[in-house]
Amino acid sequence: MNYEEYLDEVTTLLVEKYDLADEMAVQMVMHAQANAFFIAHDDDPAIRSLERAHRDAKTIFTQYK
Repeated sequence: MNYEEYLDEVTTLLVEKYDLADEMAVQMVMHAQANAFFIAHDDDPAIRSLERAHRDAKTIFTQYK
């Protein structure tokens, strides 16, 4: 998936797994992005997998809640 699709997937997982409102999930992903959380994802398309999206959603929820 491309970078934007990956961010959308992580956002969707935050909503589904952690019962967040869409707006809150978007804010958390934007905050993580502003803190360079996704730099490696931009540089290496191979790590933009569904499995990684689940791990990243958990990490973002834990760090940015």
